[in-house]
Amino acid sequence: MSKRDFLALTDLSREEIERLFDLAAEMKAGRYRGRPLEGKVLALLFAKSSTRTRVSFEVGAIQLGGHALFLSARDLQLGRGEPIRDTARVLSRYVQGIVIRTFAHSEVEELARYATVPVINGLTDRLHPCQVLADVFTIREVFGSWEGKVVAWVGDGNNMANAWLQAAQLFGFELRLACPEGYEPDREIFEEAKKKAKVSITELPEEAVRGAHVVNTDVWASMGQEEEAEARALAFQGYTVDRELMALAAPDAIFLHCLPAHRGEEVEEEVIEGPWSRVFDQAENRLHVQKALLATLMG
Repeated sequence: MSKRDFLALTDLSREEIERLFDLAAEMKAGRYRGRPLEGKVLALLFAKSSTRTRVSFEVGAIQLGGHALFLSARDLQLGRGEPIRDTARVLSRYVQGIVIRTFAHSEVEELARYATVPVINGLTDRLHPCQVLADVFTIREVFGSWEGKVVAWVGDGNNMANAWLQAAQLFGFELRLACPEGYEPDREIFEEAKKKAKVSITELPEEAVRGAHVVNTDVWASMGQEEEAEARALAFQGYTVDRELMALAAPDAIFLHCLPAHRGEEVEEEVIEGPWSRVFDQAENRLHVQKALLATLMG
């Protein structure tokens, strides 16, 4: 059987993701007893720091009977200039799966091209597919389905916004993005999503959030953009998700944030700690969804 990689949401079909969600629900309910990773090792190659991605993949691999091996750039010859293609071919002879979290998406694609074991994108500057998988699973958990739902994204058109566009493309829900000028998501990903789903971009957060069932945001300056923080703080004035903005959403709306959150910047304390918030269910769901992904790709 040829190996499967998960570099983008669109690497799986809607039907495959629905099966993945069914398995994740079984795992979350404690009804799954399988150990498909018995005797297998998952390598975690991380060029960026992480809380949820690292811990959920490590714990997930162990719970499925396997072992996780954490490798930062400092631990590998990658940090001293060894080509990615060489690293991919060597690691493939030691481990049964690789999760990579890095900056350039092209690095993940190159790793997958040369690795002979499944490669999972744990985050790049272009996409964060594992997070959005967990987010869509959270929507299904809360509402029973994403059918007919409206998702609003408020803030930077970053890797999360790009992954949400791919989710809309796959599942067909309406996605409205509110981004300041110059901070829009990837144009190619947007145009591709537009062929399959109702997606739109506005500069007005109120326009995106009005009547939405899910209100979503992220930090204004992601890892690697720290030197832009001041300019971004100016550009994103008026993009804070506060109680007034949430009041425009559907009466049963939920608030999501991939974390870490900067309270008082992209989200008000009262929102992230309030009745709308599902951020900690969302964080927990990273574990269950990724376990289902590992079982599917490596089991």
